[in-house]
Amino acid sequence: MKKISILSCVLVSGLILLMSFSGCGKKKNLDPSGIKVGLLMDTYDLDRWKRDADFFTNKSDSLGMQVLRAVADGDQDRQNKQADDFLTQGANVLVVISQNLKTAGRIIRSAHEKNVPVIAYDRLILNSDVDVYITFDNEKVGYLQAKGILEKVPTGNYILLGGAASDNNAKLVRAGQMRAITEYEKKTGKKINILADPFLDNWDRDEARRKISNLLTKFKAEGKKVDAIIASNDATAGGVVAALMAEHEAGKVAVSGQDAELSACQRIVEGTQTVTVYKPVRQLATVSAKIAFDLAKKEKPEDIIKNLGFKVNYIDNGFKKVPTILLDPVFVTKENMYQTVVKDGWQTLDRVYTNVPKAQWPKL
Repeated sequence: MKKISILSCVLVSGLILLMSFSGCGKKKNLDPSGIKVGLLMDTYDLDRWKRDADFFTNKSDSLGMQVLRAVADGDQDRQNKQADDFLTQGANVLVVISQNLKTAGRIIRSAHEKNVPVIAYDRLILNSDVDVYITFDNEKVGYLQAKGILEKVPTGNYILLGGAASDNNAKLVRAGQMRAITEYEKKTGKKINILADPFLDNWDRDEARRKISNLLTKFKAEGKKVDAIIASNDATAGGVVAALMAEHEAGKVAVSGQDAELSACQRIVEGTQTVTVYKPVRQLATVSAKIAFDLAKKEKPEDIIKNLGFKVNYIDNGFKKVPTILLDPVFVTKENMYQTVVKDGWQTLDRVYTNVPKAQWPKL
């Protein structure tokens, strides 16, 4: 009996010790201070991307995560190597804004070899086992762009200027534009004449300026007046407006964009750009940081999305149907500039209206 009693004590003690170690291990896995998140940026060329990175880093810091941050300057091979470096440094999760949506798949393969999940941030990575995709509803972005232009120019000759042909988002934006135009024609019986609908090599202002300048020259020689240009973002809209200025047509041709860049907001209140689409980047970045935190703790993507209060969408990237969060974009014109972009803190009142007489500033 004495031996049995001693043996029982040993077993109980061992069990308690095992439970203690198990409990400590569990806490260690959940400890945010041990989580490293690799943020892989494509570029800082556009006004918004530096803000994305800062918002993401600030939220990650508040969650106790360590952020490893790199920018590829538009070079996908360089970004692939940066991802490898982050994995070597022990990153628990990667967040990727890719330049080439096809060749970036190597990042996912390398990460998954080390059981590291990957978030595709605002740009879908094709033909790969992406864990989560978070973006704005890009088809809705295009829909809002076209809808805004149609309200200003109900009939006439349009040019549709797409973004980077390699970017799946550019194709989604174009799909939204065409949906709005088709719905409008069916509803009103009016006809929109699309003179040209090119895509660009990059989301590049100078390339957009050259492309539109050539088209304006071509259509002028053919006796065709251009009434509206649906540019797919604000950088390309800047190129469009520059080309129109050279022809003394700025302010006479309706122009769209997206991103609510400062220069675009200024053009809108000055009258040379008609509409932009504001994407609340702070929300995109902070939600992405929360997803990264939960993925690092090995929670399931669908559970994470639901727990954050979002609907689980699925987008086919050619390899799988990727669990996706689609955030809502916001339509912005001169009339609601203050209520949207300024009030949300994305741009300041004095900077947006810097070239406008104070008598024309919105009354607060």
